[in-house]
Amino acid sequence: MSGAILGPGLVDLGLKQLVALMASTSAGCRYCQAHTSSAAAKRGVEVAKVEAVFEFETSDLFTEAERAALRIARDGALQPNASTAGHFDELGKHFSSAEIVEIVATVSLFGLLNRWNDTMATSLEEEPLSFGSEHLSHGGWELGKHKA
Repeated sequence: MSGAILGPGLVDLGLKQLVALMASTSAGCRYCQAHTSSAAAKRGVEVAKVEAVFEFETSDLFTEAERAALRIARDGALQPNASTAGHFDELGKHFSSAEIVEIVATVSLFGLLNRWNDTMATSLEEEPLSFGSEHLSHGGWELGKHKA
């Protein structure tokens, strides 16, 4: 699902998947968390990094640029939205204006997908279910209402 949606652009596809994962985590959508985490691994993100995404603020696996992108994903996906000018100041240290737009567009796209899949209780397919169960459960991930 999400791997086909997030195509090439200015921002690394792996980072966009991590941004989508973080936005989905903030929104609480287990379906999209499973899909975006497995898609991140398919896009070349080390599994250890995917597993550490819940600790991105303190993990040595993440750069300051990645932290800035994941922060806007986490806080921009909350309701009410918790993004601030400070988020954009930090993003501007690492990304161009066009890249920032792409990052925020990813967060926004997953706002729609998170609402849709959680409301519809979309059944989770085997591959993302397996990946999520193996690699995200330490961070509290569970299947929830998305029966397989």
